[in-house]
Amino acid sequence: MELRPLGNTGIKISVVALGCWPIAGMTSPGVNDRDSLATIRACFDLGINHLDTAYCYGRDGESERLIAEALGSRRREMIIATKAGLHWAPDGGPQTRDASPETLRRECEESLRRLQTDCVDLLYLHAPDPHVPVAESAGALKRLMEEGKTRSVGASNLTLEQLQQFAAECPLAAFQPPYNMLMRQIEADILPWCRQHDVAVLVYWPLMKGLLAGKLARDHVFGLDDNRRKYPAFQGEEYQANLDLVDRLREIAARSGRSVSQLVINWTISQPGVAAALCGAKRPEQIRENAGGADWKLSAQQMADIDQALAEREKRLSRPRCGSN
Repeated sequence: MELRPLGNTGIKISVVALGCWPIAGMTSPGVNDRDSLATIRACFDLGINHLDTAYCYGRDGESERLIAEALGSRRREMIIATKAGLHWAPDGGPQTRDASPETLRRECEESLRRLQTDCVDLLYLHAPDPHVPVAESAGALKRLMEEGKTRSVGASNLTLEQLQQFAAECPLAAFQPPYNMLMRQIEADILPWCRQHDVAVLVYWPLMKGLLAGKLARDHVFGLDDNRRKYPAFQGEEYQANLDLVDRLREIAARSGRSVSQLVINWTISQPGVAAALCGAKRPEQIRENAGGADWKLSAQQMADIDQALAEREKRLSRPRCGSN
């Protein structure tokens, strides 16, 4: 598994990382501790050395607790990232943003206890708090780094302006945004800025919540508890256009003996400025397939075929529909 620098920290991370949100069991059906532990442990054999979790991955830190159990004495073989600034309201309430210095410290220290470690390798601001200046949150994370509670600091879900404010207060090793073939907004400004300032970009949703994995049928019915229902990518004409794209990607992948998800992951980590793709998994076979997206290179012809398929999708979605003005 290829390793890439985490900014200028001296830390190196695998280009495919395990996203540990699914093992929290909050939005993924069929999750159990046995499979979750096996999924984490499979990373050792696959060469995946980076686990990405968060304080709010689970109502009571289930993701972090499972990581601690799975790693045991092998904790130092993994680069662990966690996040602070988001938590669940008590009694089943909604997710709450709180990036005040006091809360960031409390959540960091609780995460360390759950992970059974004295220091994480990367600590992110999970999301900006509308009631707390980004610079103030950045300063709090810098102090936690100076105290040795994290080796490096990152940020997630910020605008370019917020990233700049953050970096002015705290050394910024990594940025974590959503990014995939269907969500490419960061290419316009954030990716170039991160390349210029030696900030590693670790992207989540590379498979767009499973859509680009090639496993969804056209007549798939999303359950009422499936939050994918709220995204336009899974609705109506756009959903059908996306499935047409997946069919084209499947043809391209088959010519090189790869799965759709492996093709998509390889495309993602081949984009300039992208250091790694965070791939969620809840069973060992899922992370094994995702790992197959690394250690090979798309040909120029494959890249051209993918570009053409993406252009055809855009053209279809931009056509005026019958009855429109």
